[in-house]
Amino acid sequence: MKFTQLKEDLKAGARPIYLIEGDDAYFRIKAEEQIKAAFLQNAELNFSTFDGAQYKGQALTEITSALSAFPFMSDKRIVKISEFYPAESDFERYLKPLFENFPETTVLLIVNSQTKKGVDLKRRKSVTFVDCNKSDRETVAKWAYITMKRAGVSSSVEACEAIADYCLCDMSRVSKEVEKLIACGKEGMITKTDVDGLVYKDADFRVYQMTGAVARRDYSAFAEIYSDLLGKGYDCNALIASLINYFKTLLTVSASTKGDRQLLAELKTTEYVLGKNRQQARAVGEERLVKFINSLYLLASDLKSGKITADGALFAAVAHIFFD
Repeated sequence: MKFTQLKEDLKAGARPIYLIEGDDAYFRIKAEEQIKAAFLQNAELNFSTFDGAQYKGQALTEITSALSAFPFMSDKRIVKISEFYPAESDFERYLKPLFENFPETTVLLIVNSQTKKGVDLKRRKSVTFVDCNKSDRETVAKWAYITMKRAGVSSSVEACEAIADYCLCDMSRVSKEVEKLIACGKEGMITKTDVDGLVYKDADFRVYQMTGAVARRDYSAFAEIYSDLLGKGYDCNALIASLINYFKTLLTVSASTKGDRQLLAELKTTEYVLGKNRQQARAVGEERLVKFINSLYLLASDLKSGKITADGALFAAVAHIFFD
């Protein structure tokens, strides 16, 4: 299930094992908090936590013992294992019997920030998978809208979409920016103008906007954005590196024969951003992308070897992109 479905699912009672997995830290933290709030009493007695990286082979019996223990003056006890990626052989020997006959008085939380090689826990008996990967733009915008509405603050759809864009759908940042907007928006509706003025635009998003200006051949927008980034601490070398990485992403998207699911996993992005990347890649063209990447690599090399100044490298990069 998606993280956004967890709250409703908890109303039906506890599941034996929750695999809370994904790259959005906010979702992982909130999923754990919701489960503990629903079923945990006397946390000092009924909650245990383990570092999964420390438990392999025979050491796993310490975890199985904790899972088999009875709660103290409570219906449930909760055991949390962080970053737990057991090998298939360890699972079969130490964990499978317990997973297939899981104690009714225990809830197991497996909290993983990524997917690694090992047994596929999502497919194992008694496991409920809670997808905590970054949400798409529409879901994040909807979350922002509903959260502000519950706080008595109205907002426009355009404003909520801008929040998602500026925070790159990172819910840790989105939640903080929404809190700030709620504090500032008690008297009226939050508009995109308010968001533009109050929400910090992630540097990666500004780079995304800057490269979008390349696809449109909009030099004025490009210059305004890179000047803004330089004013906020980005140096010339970082800007050139960001341009290289972005053009490489566009080339990957343009030239790849892989399906969307594989590309999304490989690039660690969302469907919305992948779609925008495809549009920009088509606008620039593969031949120009290769040309940009090669010329920028050469400039980065000259900069590191002292053959050119930082300002000179950036000016040359702009010239290659817009005026070559």
